[in-house]
Amino acid sequence: MLSSLTELDLSTNNLTGHLPENMCLGGLLEYFAAIDNHFIGSIPKSLRNCTNLFRVRLDGNQLTGNIGDSFGVYPHLVYMELSYNKFYGELSTNWGKCQNLTSLKISNNDISGRISPKLGDASQLHLLDLSSNKLYGEIPKELGKLTFLLELNLGNNKISGRIPYNFRMLSNLERLNLSRNSLSGLIPELGYCKKLWMLDLSNNRLSKYIPLQIGNMQFLQYLDLSQNFLIGEIPQQFGELKVLEVLNLSHNVLSGSIPSSFEKMLSLTSIDLSYNQLEGSIPNFNAFREAPIKEFRNNKGLCGNATGLKACPSAISQNPLVKKWNKAVTLIFILLGIVLLVFIIVGIKLYIRSRKMKTEIKPKEEEHQNMFAVWSYDGKMVYEKIIEATEDFDDKHIIGVGGHGIVYKAKLSTGQVVAVKKLHPLSEDSVVNLKAFTSEICSLTEIRHRNIVKLHGFCSHPRHLLLVYQFLEGGSLERILNNDELALEFDWVKRVNVVKDVASALSYMHHDCSSPIIHRDLSSKNVLLDSEYESHVSDFGTARIMSSDTSYWTSFAGTFGYIAPEHAYTMEVSEKSDVYSFGVVALEVIIGRHPASLFIFDPSKLASILLSEPPCLLT
Repeated sequence: MLSSLTELDLSTNNLTGHLPENMCLGGLLEYFAAIDNHFIGSIPKSLRNCTNLFRVRLDGNQLTGNIGDSFGVYPHLVYMELSYNKFYGELSTNWGKCQNLTSLKISNNDISGRISPKLGDASQLHLLDLSSNKLYGEIPKELGKLTFLLELNLGNNKISGRIPYNFRMLSNLERLNLSRNSLSGLIPELGYCKKLWMLDLSNNRLSKYIPLQIGNMQFLQYLDLSQNFLIGEIPQQFGELKVLEVLNLSHNVLSGSIPSSFEKMLSLTSIDLSYNQLEGSIPNFNAFREAPIKEFRNNKGLCGNATGLKACPSAISQNPLVKKWNKAVTLIFILLGIVLLVFIIVGIKLYIRSRKMKTEIKPKEEEHQNMFAVWSYDGKMVYEKIIEATEDFDDKHIIGVGGHGIVYKAKLSTGQVVAVKKLHPLSEDSVVNLKAFTSEICSLTEIRHRNIVKLHGFCSHPRHLLLVYQFLEGGSLERILNNDELALEFDWVKRVNVVKDVASALSYMHHDCSSPIIHRDLSSKNVLLDSEYESHVSDFGTARIMSSDTSYWTSFAGTFGYIAPEHAYTMEVSEKSDVYSFGVVALEVIIGRHPASLFIFDPSKLASILLSEPPCLLT
C-alpha cells in the first residue's frame, strides 16, 4: 500500500511517536502534512530521497534532528513549512537547488549558523521565513536576487552587519521584518519597494538618518524603526504615507520638530515618538490628540493639544520682532553669566588655596573614600542637597524598606522629586554592600525600558551608598491591593495593563539586554505605579547579570511566597524563577490578594511543603 502512496495528511489529530519510516517507500509521495500533532524524533530517511514531493507541512510538532542532513533536493517542491519544531544545525545549500520552491518557512526552531548565499538560487521564492532561530553573521546579498519575494522575515535572530543595499530592488516585496537582531549601519533606500505595506527594523543598531525615500512607499501601513540609534529630523516625506496606520519611532535620538506634513496622514491610528529629542508642537489631528502621554514622554519639549502635554506658546511669542528681542536679552544674560562664572572660579580657587594652608594632609585612603560621584538626568546633583532634602535621612521621609536598603522621598531645591535608596551602612562586611551596589549600578545603567524604574544617578560617599531613582507617585502594587479604597479604583483595564507592563519589563531583561538580567525578587512590593497606573519594575538589589555561558546562579534571594518551589529546594535560579514570580504577581492582581491566602493551612506547613524532597506541586 505505502509503495503507491501519493498523498498523506495526518494533520490535527494529537498523534504522538515517530513519523512512519516507509511513507515514501515507492517514491511516489507528492503531498505530506502532519500539522499540529505531537510527533517527535527525526525525519524518516525515505523522505530525503522522495523527489516527487511538491508540498510538505510538518509545522507545530516536536520534531528534532539536524536540519542540514534531514532533507534532500526536490525538483518539484513548491511549499515547505517546518516551523515550531526543534530542528537544529545549519541550513543546507540544497534549498537553493529546489528551483520551483515558492515558500520556505522554518521559524521558531534552534537553527544556527549563517544563512547560505546559495538560498538566493531558489529564484521562485515568494515567502522566506527564518525568524526566531539562532542565525548569525550577515544577510547574504544574494537574497536581493529573489525578485519574486513577497515576504522576508529574519526577525529575532543574532544577525549582524548591514542590510544589503540591493534589497532596494525587491520591487514585489510586501512585508519585511528584520527586527530584534544586531544590524548596524544605514537604513537602505527602499524607495523601489513600492508595494511594501509592513516594515519592521526595530530593536537593532541602525544609525544615521531616516532615508527620504520612505515617502515613496505609498502602500505602507505599518512602520516600526524603534530601539535604534537614528539621528536627525523626521523627514517631511512621511506626509506622503497616507495609508500608514502604525508608526513607532521611539527610543532613538531624533531631533527637531514633528513635520507639518503629518497632518495629511489621516489613516494614522497609533503613534509612538517617546524617548527622543523632539520639540515643538504636535500635529492637531486624532492620532496625536488621543494618544496617551507615554507616547510623547522623554522628549526635549513637545507641546500641543493632547492630554498630559503642556500648551504651546502663544502666537505673540512667535512674532519675529519678539524673537529678535528675546535673542538680544538672551545674549546679554549669557555675557553676564560668563563674567559671573569667572568671578566664581577665581573665588573658588582662592578659597581652596586658603583651605589647603589651614588643613592637615590626609592619608590617600581617606581622600579616596571622600570622593563621590553623582550623575542625573537634569545634571549633577550635590550630595549635600540630598542630605538637605531628606533632613539627613529623617524617618519621616521613608517611603519603603527593601532587602538592601531604605528608600526615601526627596524633593530637591530644583523642585524635582526623586526616590533615594540608601544602602545599609558599611561595616565589616562592607564588601558585600559594595558588591550589591555595583550589581545594581551595572544592571540599571544598561536598562532602557518604559516599564523599568529609571536610574537618575548614584553617589558613593564614606557615609552612604546612594541610588537616585525616578519617583513614582502611585506607590507599590502591594499598597494598592491592600487598601480597599484604592483597590476599588483599580479596575480590570488597569489590572490587565499592569500585568502586561510587568511582562514587557521581564521580557526586556531576559531577552533584549546584552546579557540576560534576572531580577530574583519580583513581588507586588517591587512593582511601582505612576499616576496613570503604568507599572514599573523596581528593586534590583538582588539582580545578577548572567554571562552567556551561565545557566543559573546558586545563591538564595527573593521574597517568600513569590519564590519558585524548585528555587527553595535546589537554590538554583534562572529566568524561569522570574516567570514563576510573575505568575504569582499576576494571580495577586487578579484575585486582589496573595494566592497563598487561599490555603487553609498555616504558613509553617506551607513552608515545609515547599521545602520537602522532592518539591510538591500545589494544585
